[in-house]
Amino acid sequence: MRTAFIKELIEEAKENKSIFLIVADLGFSVVEPFAEQFPDRFLNVGIAEQNMAGIASGLAMEGYNVYIYSIGNFPTLRCMEQIRYDICYHNLNVKIIAVGGGYAYASLGASHHATEEIGMLRTIPNITVCSPGDPEEMRAITRFTSNYKGPCYIRIGKAGEPEVYKKYNKEVNKIESGDILNVISGNDVAIFSCGAMLDYSANYILNNKLSASLYSFPFIKPLNNEQFVDIIRKYKRIITIEEHQLNGGFGSSILEHINDLKEKTLPISYPEIKRIGINNSFYSVAGTQDYLRKLAGIELKLKYFEL
Repeated sequence: MRTAFIKELIEEAKENKSIFLIVADLGFSVVEPFAEQFPDRFLNVGIAEQNMAGIASGLAMEGYNVYIYSIGNFPTLRCMEQIRYDICYHNLNVKIIAVGGGYAYASLGASHHATEEIGMLRTIPNITVCSPGDPEEMRAITRFTSNYKGPCYIRIGKAGEPEVYKKYNKEVNKIESGDILNVISGNDVAIFSCGAMLDYSANYILNNKLSASLYSFPFIKPLNNEQFVDIIRKYKRIITIEEHQLNGGFGSSILEHINDLKEKTLPISYPEIKRIGINNSFYSVAGTQDYLRKLAGIELKLKYFEL
């Protein structure tokens, strides 16, 4: 996804002279093409993520659309105060890119696991929270944010993620704020996938010959209410899956959204909700991303599809 992001950002920057990229001493072999083409709109601030957020805020106040880029929890958890006060409080045009969300850097241990940041960031006013599911969604989100005015968080994978939509001869050319994307159509059970769990979810449905539907949520905040209501009316059970702690994450946001819609007396049914995510624990072991996912309980099971 990171390669898809940089390539698309370069294309957007050719037309949009306000785009500025800041990195925290990483991204080598990825960000150089941007730096070479736009040296006056690129800055490496070194290993100083909190300063990076502050510099981005200043540049945004001068009219730039600033992207800050670092590994997983460093531009997020480490910078939460700067994100809240410098960026979101002033509603500034800063886009926070966390490369290697979830367990993408599994082998480096808990210090490099970004597994709580969605829950924290989505509580902050003004910020849009995005978690694209594959490179196609990443390109669409980059195009969206290049013209969007305001703070955004974008959680992406590391590298080599499959192009899920190409398997189904689908394209994601344009995306609007809050859009929900249908990947597979089925019957009474639907999987709501967040971020990098999309390919796993699609493969699970196909390999087990299930009639379930699959929806990708490249936006966690906000959600398109009209699309959301139309979707949840169709199903008896919804399974949410995410590479994030269950507390405060994507599944929690779905429960909150359904409850809030019910309070508004909208004529909607309330489907059963099964949440899959990290069982609110740290896993301080080294291994592959798939190994950490399994250890943390991020797995679909056939019993979840039995009504």
